[in-house]
Amino acid sequence: MTAASDPTLFPHAPQTSNFPAAPADADAVLEGLDPEQREVATALHGPVCVLAGAGTGKTRAITHRIAYGVRAGILQPNTVLAVTFTNRAAGEMRGRLRQLGAAGVQARTFHSAALRQLQYFWPKAVGGEVPRLLERKVQLVAEAGVRCGIRLDRTELRDVTGEIEWSKVTQTVPADYPAAVVKATREAPRDPAEIAQIYRTYEDLKRERGVIDFEDVLLLTVGVLQERPDIAEQVRAQYQHFVVDEYQDVSPLQQRLLELWLGDRDSLCVVGDASQTIYSFTGATPDHLLNFRTRHPGATVVKLVRDYRSSPQIVHLANGLLAQARGRAAEHRLELISQREAGPEPVHVEYGDEPAEAEGTARRIRDLIASGVPAGEIAVLFRINAQSEVYEQALADAGVPYQLRGAERFFERPEVREAGHKLRAAARFGGNDTLLDDAQDLPSEVRAVLSEMGWGDRPPAGSGAVRDRWESLAALVRLAEDFARARPEATLADLVAELDERASAQHAPTVDGVTLASLHAAKGLEWDAVFLVGLTDGMLPITYAKTDEQLEEERRLLYVGITRARRHLSLSWALSRSPGGRAHRSPSRFLKALRTGAGAAGHRSPGGGGGIERGVGGAAGRGEEREAARRKRRGPIRCRVCGRVLSDGGEIKLMRCEDCPSELDEGLYERLRDWREAQAAALGQPAFCVFTDKTLMAIAEAVPGTEQELAGIPGVVRRKLRRFGADVLALCAGEELPGGELAADRAGGDEETAE
Repeated sequence: MTAASDPTLFPHAPQTSNFPAAPADADAVLEGLDPEQREVATALHGPVCVLAGAGTGKTRAITHRIAYGVRAGILQPNTVLAVTFTNRAAGEMRGRLRQLGAAGVQARTFHSAALRQLQYFWPKAVGGEVPRLLERKVQLVAEAGVRCGIRLDRTELRDVTGEIEWSKVTQTVPADYPAAVVKATREAPRDPAEIAQIYRTYEDLKRERGVIDFEDVLLLTVGVLQERPDIAEQVRAQYQHFVVDEYQDVSPLQQRLLELWLGDRDSLCVVGDASQTIYSFTGATPDHLLNFRTRHPGATVVKLVRDYRSSPQIVHLANGLLAQARGRAAEHRLELISQREAGPEPVHVEYGDEPAEAEGTARRIRDLIASGVPAGEIAVLFRINAQSEVYEQALADAGVPYQLRGAERFFERPEVREAGHKLRAAARFGGNDTLLDDAQDLPSEVRAVLSEMGWGDRPPAGSGAVRDRWESLAALVRLAEDFARARPEATLADLVAELDERASAQHAPTVDGVTLASLHAAKGLEWDAVFLVGLTDGMLPITYAKTDEQLEEERRLLYVGITRARRHLSLSWALSRSPGGRAHRSPSRFLKALRTGAGAAGHRSPGGGGGIERGVGGAAGRGEEREAARRKRRGPIRCRVCGRVLSDGGEIKLMRCEDCPSELDEGLYERLRDWREAQAAALGQPAFCVFTDKTLMAIAEAVPGTEQELAGIPGVVRRKLRRFGADVLALCAGEELPGGELAADRAGGDEETAE
């Protein structure tokens, strides 16, 4: 039996009668194609590069190309291999090919095609059976960390596992990982030397257990084809014509496998759009697409720019966004031309705060549904999954069905469930929970509880699972802040009840409703109406996008979001995070030219577009009133050194910027720390329950001389002033304290638990 005839290596898709009748002949396959799509379909020889913009019918073009070649007798079905990146895309391609009368053509993902070949050739190349495929590498990575003496929590495990995957698809060995991270301007989630050590140990463990992982499938297939020319020739004898979809997303490892499949032949067609490269963090790179004509000087290049998805107004906006782009991908951008009828102008909406933005979005969606747009044809897209909660709540409140794509619902996320258990326990213990003694208000209580889970005021560096976890916990803190503003007398138990009620509203069964998704999860999808929300600097582009390349990828994310919409498009942002908050945010820098209607020269949309609507009423209006009242009552807290308005909790306690010069009295600070240790030991509480380090630093910098001055330091609430004030003022005055008696006892032992 030859490799070419073996059904386990190269299985042929069966014919089915469940599809419409195939075109009568090869010429009929070409019917209905536009001139550029027809050019793709008839370019059957030599290397072909199809540059296909969003909504231009690339899948239609390449499937008709394969079908035309098969029906014309130029291509044999079992000699064609079409590869893409998801099982969904591969399945769609196979279905279309069957409808066109080209059953038998293989359409697979890179991994699926490689695994088939590896399973067939392993006995001949190595002997025995292929090692067992590791279903979840996280557990083995955790074991590798333990063996290295490095403890990783659940979220760190996901991030380190992601780094190992990135290393393997970029063909980076453990010893080279630290240098590769620097070269790629990649922000490692831990010390790169530690990750390299875990990576090396993980590979050792796999060898000991006789298992391989997902990336090994590609690596081992590459190894077999490189080391066994006879096997490589068998594969090349079988597959003589290759089509690669989404070519802008290939990794170096996938490109190497493709080259080995091809050998010295050039019967290759690639399809892609550099302006839709949004997965570089996984190792994807558009360089192979951009360099295609350099590697293949005689290649046929076809550009698909007729956009059949979006209205002229939306296409104009997308073109305008890319007109501002920089870098190699921008040099190869495609200027799209809409083929649809005119639609409404994209709407730019500015809101006072995030809840107002969510409520306004929900109202607009409800109006669209009432006007006849199906809920399943509407999407709300955001930059990170932690943004979903406020939209889940707003849609639930508005009675609009919704479903999340690519993520768990907010209250189903592990870190949110864990936080809920801890908050419930803290509320149950009430005043007996020493963890909450230093809390000044409800949000402070929540921060204190979440600090046990490792949450802090400042986000962790970079992206990844650790950052995602922090964002979810930060969303809970924001919920607490908003709840406390709305109900100043609310207790922790009241907040827990509110969270339970929200969770109940959001845990309705998944239905065919409005889609909530991140921009990454929305790639490849489309809807009649799209709401792009949270478009502020710091969110899009995200704060950790620092380099020019990273910023341009953020721009491409917005481009992908815009081009998901067929007819209705809304772009919105909020000036402050919460009602009554300081309106310090700016709309995304990517929107600046678009909001005045600027776009690609010669392609201004009908009406010019570009006005900004103001989100009015509801929480937005109330928030502005509350903000004005708050400023009149107290005013912003400013750094006492440079005068900058402070927003970080730690800086507010110090009443100065972290990096401003400190006037700390070191001797006083040490005396305060010693005194605090004695008090905490006597009370049987953690030291921070007396005063936090930041509060002690603020006291040692201000050196208050009166009770009023001490009360003015953030963190010194009435209860603490009454309990510890005399001791602290005595220490500030350089006096000796009386021994043998607790400060709390001298103050009368009042155990009041709330201010």
